[in-house]
This record gives sequence, structure tokens and C-alpha cells, in this order.
Amino acid sequence: MTTIPRVYTVAVYQAEEGGFWCDVLDLPGCVAQGETLDELRANALEAIGAWEETVQEMGGAGSPHQKLYSTWTLPVENEIGSDPIAAAG
Repeated sequence: MTTIPRVYTVAVYQAEEGGFWCDVLDLPGCVAQGETLDELRANALEAIGAWEETVQEMGGAGSPHQKLYSTWTLPVENEIGSDPIAAAG
């Protein structure tokens, strides 16, 4: 079996309750958490593996290696500090 190297973009956040969590931006719904950055990295790698395995079991539906269709830049106009949800309601 040949291993194909892959690189994914991962957004890392500091959790309010302590520790960290991340979102693997290229894989919808693929997230992980950890008390330390090292633990987060290990958990993220495990989550990526599980995500890829699930996609393979499903016959490749939703493959992370699809070609990008488009990216958007969406301007948002609201006063700094205002609540955009309340303003919309």
C-alpha cells in the first residue's frame, strides 16, 4: 500500500474552560480537543485518520481531495462591539 502525504489546514482555538480545540478546515465536521497543544495535535491526527477512514468506507463520498470550486470574501458591516444577531432581528 502506498502512502500519499497530505497537508490540511487546521484552525486552533484556545478553549474558554482551558485547553485547546481545533477545526480541520478541509474536512467538514472534523474537530479535536486537547489539554495541551501536543495532545491537541495527537488528537487531531487521530480525528483526521478516522474522518478519512469513514469517507473510504462510504465509497469516497465527500472526499477531502475534491477540487476547490470557489472561495468567497464576504464583507460584514456592523459597529464594533454591536451584536450582529440582535441587529438582524
